[in-house]
Amino acid sequence: MLIPVQDLLKTVSPNQRCISATQAKLEIDQNHGLLIDVREPSEHAQGCATGAYNVPRGLLEFKMPELEKDPERPLYLHCAAGGRALFAAEQLTRLGYVNVNVITCKVDEVCKVF
Repeated sequence: MLIPVQDLLKTVSPNQRCISATQAKLEIDQNHGLLIDVREPSEHAQGCATGAYNVPRGLLEFKMPELEKDPERPLYLHCAAGGRALFAAEQLTRLGYVNVNVITCKVDEVCKVF
């Protein structure tokens, strides 16, 4: 039996710290965390938040250890609407990153704040 994506998101979401773009911006300004855009490169090219690294969700496990070797550095993930970022946060937590945050608003709001 297939599990609907929305049901799967409901099981992943409570295990992740979800915040607004405004809160993420405040924190990054203080803790020098990384803003990660997990959308596809073509989406990122159409418009992106200033300072965001584009690491597509499909390559995250392979690229993040190269980009950030410190498992304690704060990471702030966003996508177009929050779903992919939630799944990405779950994977990064499995890899051993301990300070993973999900920006849950739409990408337009992320771009406006950053």
